[in-house]
Amino acid sequence: MKILLRTAIVLGAVGLLASCHPKTTEVQKPDILRADMDTTVDPGKDFYRYANGTWLKNNPIPATESRWGIGNLVKDEIYDQLKKISEDAANTKDAPKNSTTQRIGDLYSSAMDSNAIEKEGIDPLNPELKEIDEIKDKQGLVDMMAQLQAYNAGTGFGMSVGQDEKNSSIEVLHFGQGGLGLPNRDYYLNNDARTKNIREQYVKYLAKTLDASDAKSGSGNAEAKEVMELETALARVSRKLEDLRDPYKNYNKMATADFDKLTPSINWENFLVKATIPKQDSIIVGQPEFFTGLEEAIKSFPLQTWKSYLHWQLVNGYSERLSKKFDQASFHFYSTVLSGATQMKPRWKRVIDYENQGIGELLGQSFVKEYFGPEAKQRYVKLVDAILAAYKEHILNVGWMSDSTKARAVKKLASVTKKIGYPDKWKDFTGMDIERQSYCRNVINIDHFWFTYTVKKLTKPVDRTEWDMNPQEYNAYYNPSNNEIVLPAACFAVPGYKDSELDDALVYGYAGGSTIGHEITHGFDDEGHLYDEKGNLKNWWTKDDEQKFKDRTQKYVDQFNKYVVLDTLHVNGKASLGENLADLGGIVIGLDAFKQTEEYKSGKKVAGLTPLQRYFLGYALGWMVQQRPEKLAQQILTDVHAPADLRTNGPLSNIPEFYEAFGIKKGSPLWREEKDRVVIW
Repeated sequence: MKILLRTAIVLGAVGLLASCHPKTTEVQKPDILRADMDTTVDPGKDFYRYANGTWLKNNPIPATESRWGIGNLVKDEIYDQLKKISEDAANTKDAPKNSTTQRIGDLYSSAMDSNAIEKEGIDPLNPELKEIDEIKDKQGLVDMMAQLQAYNAGTGFGMSVGQDEKNSSIEVLHFGQGGLGLPNRDYYLNNDARTKNIREQYVKYLAKTLDASDAKSGSGNAEAKEVMELETALARVSRKLEDLRDPYKNYNKMATADFDKLTPSINWENFLVKATIPKQDSIIVGQPEFFTGLEEAIKSFPLQTWKSYLHWQLVNGYSERLSKKFDQASFHFYSTVLSGATQMKPRWKRVIDYENQGIGELLGQSFVKEYFGPEAKQRYVKLVDAILAAYKEHILNVGWMSDSTKARAVKKLASVTKKIGYPDKWKDFTGMDIERQSYCRNVINIDHFWFTYTVKKLTKPVDRTEWDMNPQEYNAYYNPSNNEIVLPAACFAVPGYKDSELDDALVYGYAGGSTIGHEITHGFDDEGHLYDEKGNLKNWWTKDDEQKFKDRTQKYVDQFNKYVVLDTLHVNGKASLGENLADLGGIVIGLDAFKQTEEYKSGKKVAGLTPLQRYFLGYALGWMVQQRPEKLAQQILTDVHAPADLRTNGPLSNIPEFYEAFGIKKGSPLWREEKDRVVIW
């Protein structure tokens, strides 16, 4: 079982980590914004490539990657830092049992011992596979589904612990659609040639994995087809991507006993006992119709098909922790077929990726100590305050909103919790058992720890100090249930540059607009605006204001629906609306905050660029990334974020100051008539 974050995230930001690099001989560096530009491109036609074109031309996507951009460059610096931390821990003799050093060192050592992993083959999973094979009836099937909640394995549906959307002071058990091996329902149901080929390759991967992990090898092809039919049945009763973004429609609180009515084959009170979850009087069901469909699947599909499905899901969930034939088969399908990468990353990088997932805050503690001191974040604390102040002014001056709604909006804005850099309180890892043993069993132990850790939340007050990202992640998020923005240390990094080498224009565009302003705007986007200042799902808008908001945002949906990104694939304007609104709001608010700085007021050029030009180029720097067609197609079907070029050109085409900065006139492709521009904040 995984904690499902009902949050929105965005890549982007600026150079704190670089400010902590060891001192070296100073070398005059080129201006990063000027160096990346391609001035042969008309900024009024494609500003994204005007801003980033030279870098894009000179930096092809490596074979190990499906996309390549500034985030990868930051991540490469962080890889080296985390590798040193991990190797130092692994080489430490006699580290105290259960210390941070011991846990990091033993996990890294077991994960890097490829010879031992190869010898083990499928053995680490044999105890669980044996239990699946011995299931005798449908009740045994349901019991096994309960037991597997503590594993990284699909069980036909999703289950998580999270705050009650309508009462954010308590944690509640949530149930929702899930259990698919492909990214989402569309991969099972769409009939274009690309998706059909992916389905064919998926069935081959299923068969190969089942044969490789089953002593009764040779039956994989038949089993794979049956599992595919089962997963397709689950896909048919799953909601579309855009329909999962309505918090009201995906909130159905009911007594646990009433949940039985949706799935008579599952007694949920007994299920919770088998899953070692405390009794729950009530639960929240995201998609009730999915569980009606699950019931039909339990009744109609043979027991053996369900056993094959659980077998497949368990092996697939741990394939990257097993021997080469499993690891490479998983890579071929998920990284090559789905995403276009053709070569595996070095093993140590893949191990670091897992460490960030499984023991991220343990690494984070060492990372912060080594590379990010308390003094490093002061510039960005001030920047957050500047963005919040600009936001307040925008709310007070917006012409279409009533005074009563403005007052509530200002109250919510003032209540936003700011988490910057790293947690004030680290998670408690007591009970996490890691030894120099089987890598896969270490990972299973870690999964069990997090399952227990999460379940315990059901009996405790909500811990609003907790972070759901690690300090070393190049990412950020807004959590509506806590009304908080979370900005990890790494999200402020520009590779190869010290913080002191970055001017305010770049910083305000790259960090202020694309990250800080973006995340704050999520509190007021089409989904976030439905939550109050305490994080409760409670509409505080007048009916008239709500309608005006919907009318304005529909214009933005229509704009993005028209973008074609690959063959006939269009951006889903409804599904991506929240992120698109956050981009637009972030740019506008960040710009107004920047206008209060000395750099903007002076009008002084840097590298031949005006402050206004540098602000917009700084914003575009955050989206300097290119990706393979396979990855782009996957993003359109599964991701609520639009492609990087449209996250640049799309919002900027609505901003008058952008036209002013680059002399964009009527007739240019990015020009919009004033009546067609989207103005929210």
